[in-house]
Amino acid sequence: MMRGMMLGGGVLVLALAWGGPVNMLFGHGFTAGMTTHMAVVAVAAPLLAVAILGTAADPLRRLIWIGPLGASLLEFVAVWGWHLPVPHNLARHHAGFAVLEQFSFLVAGLLLWLACLQPGRQAAGIIGLLLTSMHMTLLGVLLTLAPRPLYDHGHGHGLWLSAQDDQALGGVVMLLVGGTAYLAGGVALAARLMNRQGDAA
Repeated sequence: MMRGMMLGGGVLVLALAWGGPVNMLFGHGFTAGMTTHMAVVAVAAPLLAVAILGTAADPLRRLIWIGPLGASLLEFVAVWGWHLPVPHNLARHHAGFAVLEQFSFLVAGLLLWLACLQPGRQAAGIIGLLLTSMHMTLLGVLLTLAPRPLYDHGHGHGLWLSAQDDQALGGVVMLLVGGTAYLAGGVALAARLMNRQGDAA
């Protein structure tokens, strides 16, 4: 029952993120893209991970060599790579690159949460989630404080944001949602691990 609810919630979040409501609110600017990104990796991915963890659909039953730290590194490469100006602008202006970007975010996010939630890997999972929270926070701060727009969103920033403010707001979204989600995951794993150690003692 719980797995079904998590699966349904994850699919619903993906549908909302990719289906248009975000663009209706924020236009087609940076904040819209960042909100979609955070919905995929920090909301949908953990819900889907809890739903399929340990089942036949869990890819880590076959990719057993991917641990929490390796998955965290993969997430880092995907997130920072797609936020370099050239790849980011390609994804904004070409549908094929946009699909590849979103697929990369979903796969990297799902693998990270699955790796960190694996039984017997809680300690490494805590480190993996905290490292991800740190690099998400750092990137959010850099985007928020950048002195000029880094990206070309030529098809609009919405009606109420300049390009600079759009980028800064998108950075805040990453800082708050991304940093908080992974930090909360790490803290939850730490609390679970300490409770189990206390019970064993």
